[in-house]
Amino acid sequence: MSPSVVITGSGLFTPPHSISNDELVASLTVAVNRWNDEHAAEIADGTLQARAVPDAEFIEKASGIKSRYVMEKSGILDPDRLRPHLPTRGEDELSLMAEMSLPAIEEALAQAGRRADEVDCIIVGASNIQRAYPAVAVEVQQAIGAGGWAYDMNVACSSATFSMQAGVDALRNGSANCVVVLNPEITSAHNNFALRDHHFIFGDACTAVVLERADDAVAPEQWEVLRTRLETKFSNSIRNDFGFLNPCEDAERDPFELVFRQRGQQVFKEVVPMVTRHIEEQLGAVQIAAADVRRFWLHQANLKMNQLIAKQVLGRLPDQMEAPVILDRYANTSSAGSVIAFHLHRDDLVAGDLGVLCSFGAGYSIGSLVLRKR
Repeated sequence: MSPSVVITGSGLFTPPHSISNDELVASLTVAVNRWNDEHAAEIADGTLQARAVPDAEFIEKASGIKSRYVMEKSGILDPDRLRPHLPTRGEDELSLMAEMSLPAIEEALAQAGRRADEVDCIIVGASNIQRAYPAVAVEVQQAIGAGGWAYDMNVACSSATFSMQAGVDALRNGSANCVVVLNPEITSAHNNFALRDHHFIFGDACTAVVLERADDAVAPEQWEVLRTRLETKFSNSIRNDFGFLNPCEDAERDPFELVFRQRGQQVFKEVVPMVTRHIEEQLGAVQIAAADVRRFWLHQANLKMNQLIAKQVLGRLPDQMEAPVILDRYANTSSAGSVIAFHLHRDDLVAGDLGVLCSFGAGYSIGSLVLRKR
């Protein structure tokens, strides 16, 4: 019989800067009006389509987002730049993703009652990794003085849940004793702040989760992993073509292909039924009724999407605590979102309570864990 695995701690790093919808709209309005003026002739003859002017009311209505945290604010709000200022760091300096990871790890290890030198597996999962190699996870391993092994992985918005299943598997097969999963998301760097439909979506954050075998755990709070499940289906509806082959390509790309883009309505239409079915089948496999689940920590991308998924699973609209939302303050933090919801919204639960942590995004990729508080 496979050993029981538990989550024994979680951590969160929140960036120092916050941008409101009003600030974001003011910046993009200047840029859009300028672009439309510069291309007035092409717009008039139908060669180009005028860019839409942003609206703060539209943002909250469309997504539920009111603000977002970012690592750097001035560049994003500069109409001439519309992207963060992130100075180049030398090889002898800690990378930005590793730097974001350290406070999250410290909090997670404190909850778990573990020292850094007891960690023997680190997995960094994120929608974008800031370099090809060496792995950010190995850099973090050295920075905290951990042993064992480490690696990076990318499954877009599902990188956290996919990394957690990998950690669970490593613990069950004996190749690790104490696993830390990290999700340092600098989504402001891959966002398109030049278009109304995309500029408001993302924010930055980093989460950490500690996983151990239940027999080894010493933490006062433990969440048993009853089951994990991963699922993928190819789709171009969410895409980012930035990669190492770009300099070798003969044809010149549209710059907007090298940042995040999506067909939002199509994503909504296709992903909601996929995630609903995924959660229903996941719960059915462990013979748990949806009504017995106290908390759904869902991927934080869109309020209406989360509400509809929870409604279809439960057969009714969820209350605020059944499917907590953090995207109003944090926006979409890609893989970190569902973990932020777990980190901030579990203290009221008691032993025996059940929860589902679920992420979904580009790929399409869906990952979930059924959890029970011990």
